[in-house]
Amino acid sequence: MHPLLSDDEVRQFIAAQLPDSDFAGKRVLLIVPDATRTVPLPLLFAAVHEKLRSVATKVDVLVALGTHPPMPEADICKLLGISEDDLTGRYADVELFNHEWDQPERLMTLGTLSEEDTNEISGGLLTEAVPVSINRRITDYDVLLVLGPVFPHEVVGFSGGNKYFFPGIAGPEILNFFHWLGALITNAEIIGVKQTPVRQVVDRAAAMIPVERRCLACVVSPGAGLYGLSYGTPEVAWNDAADLSAQVHITRVARPFQTVLSCAPPMYDELWVAGKCMYKLEPVVADSGELIIYAPHMSEISITHGNLIEQVGYHVRDYFTAQPERFADIPRGVLAHSTHVRGGGSYVEGVESPRVRVTLASGIPRDTCERINLGYRDPAEINIEDFADREDEGVLLVRKAGEMLYRLE
Repeated sequence: MHPLLSDDEVRQFIAAQLPDSDFAGKRVLLIVPDATRTVPLPLLFAAVHEKLRSVATKVDVLVALGTHPPMPEADICKLLGISEDDLTGRYADVELFNHEWDQPERLMTLGTLSEEDTNEISGGLLTEAVPVSINRRITDYDVLLVLGPVFPHEVVGFSGGNKYFFPGIAGPEILNFFHWLGALITNAEIIGVKQTPVRQVVDRAAAMIPVERRCLACVVSPGAGLYGLSYGTPEVAWNDAADLSAQVHITRVARPFQTVLSCAPPMYDELWVAGKCMYKLEPVVADSGELIIYAPHMSEISITHGNLIEQVGYHVRDYFTAQPERFADIPRGVLAHSTHVRGGGSYVEGVESPRVRVTLASGIPRDTCERINLGYRDPAEINIEDFADREDEGVLLVRKAGEMLYRLE
């Protein structure tokens, strides 16, 4: 078991490793995750603010939502550990912002990934020009400081680093391209792999940002403790954190399971994010096996994209690539989410054959599950403990799914 850092060790690291020279006399924008990631942000934010407030001229916060719903200010305060007294006290000068990916006036175009760029990066999977746009608020600052965790990730390989810019605070074109490229490669091939074509997209887009970039990357335990911290440019800090994440976030098992009960934590309040309970466990589900996403608290497919997902349903990758004209008007980020949740499989002569069965045991009703091409089970009829300690029978229970990656040895 890898040791955890104490709170004092975290504060000491931040005090010692964030150089005054990186921030002296500068306006700093912290880029942080929303509430769908496990990370002790109150501890980190307080320590970073304490470090910067005496040297920086401004410290504000932008939540890297991607396309997730905006957070009310009270929820951002809770996320960061800001009390009512803090709002008029030590954090009185801190402004809190949500990313607004779907508001063109809030975005700026940095440049374009050319057809030659995308063809080279993707190994010929995609050849197209992609505008690279980002939240225009970045130009109000001198330094952008990413503050967030690194985990195995279904689209980019390992999350974190420059991913907090793209797609975290990006515009829709690069966001949809990013997700669709990952979907074409597939979750099974990309998750937990450090250097991927999608990471190249992220890093190349980030190189266009005309503001200094820094990153405090952290590797978090399931209980929200910290295994480690790394600081530097986003590329350097992410590189070190991804190496540590590969050690502590991957569980290897000897053989696949016929049944997996994958329990979604409360932070996954819609299937758009609870799909991670499939992504992280797909590699260890047996052919024709069943993965159950157990989420009694969840009643939404997606607040942002739900109507489109209900229109499309959940399908394997080849279902979409075989009939591109049919889905030409659907954002590719939605198609990518669909195929990631449905997992591997084939589509031959009009017959779709998913490799595994994906079942929802949630507040999403049976008729909706059937309409979107997923299985249904009544969560009230599931006793979690019935699935415990049965690995020898081919049954796996994961009590907090979505961040630990499971792989076959």
